[in-house]
Amino acid sequence: MDHLPDNNSRYKDVEYWDERYKTEQCYDWLGSFSKFQHLLEKFVQKEDSILILGCGNSSMSGDMYNAGYRAITNVDYSSVCISTMSERYSNCPGMTWHQMDVRQLSFPDASFDVVLEKATLDAIMVEEKTPWEVSPQTACFIHQALTEISRCLKPGGRFISVTFAQPFFRKRLYARAEYDWSIKHHSYGEGFEYFVYVMTKGEELSPEDAALEKQLLEETKPTPTSITTPEHEDKEDFLSNIDV
Repeated sequence: MDHLPDNNSRYKDVEYWDERYKTEQCYDWLGSFSKFQHLLEKFVQKEDSILILGCGNSSMSGDMYNAGYRAITNVDYSSVCISTMSERYSNCPGMTWHQMDVRQLSFPDASFDVVLEKATLDAIMVEEKTPWEVSPQTACFIHQALTEISRCLKPGGRFISVTFAQPFFRKRLYARAEYDWSIKHHSYGEGFEYFVYVMTKGEELSPEDAALEKQLLEETKPTPTSITTPEHEDKEDFLSNIDV
């Protein structure tokens, strides 16, 4: 792959993405929209207002628009990406593009029926080496992002997270009563399995997920453990380096 960084930690740097988006036309992490469209159609209505986080140069927004989803707001923290994609889809009324940090979304409360991310949170976790314990810095970042996502969802709205992370590990991040949502998951893919998590705003956690949150809170009562993150080997795609 021509756009691999010298070090996998650079996947977290906006400068890396700005440079990459200057030359790369399109890339779809975890497969194209058609791979999980059959799942998305169960939870997203054509008339829903949709926010896509970390849109990148993926064809997903355009594919969804062509499939009949016309109220799509896209955000990414790369200004190069937003400029390029805004021009590319300038003939799509109802599709908007904004440079924004997922931790500080500039939308009013309860703005969207659906918030969708595909591999965006995976990229944030690029330097994590263990699926059992996320570093305090990354945990804080993820918590800020999830808090903002919950805030922007309408009552009954859905946060849909598409990732390679298995439920045993990813639910440890999503199962919090303060986010005010329930969690369900589905999977797709042949040979390599990907997961689609659907969090519904205003629904309670299942007894199983509530018990998981309680367990995790109990585990964090002692003094927090600081994790030293080893360097990744170069020349590897970040998706093959994260086990969470």
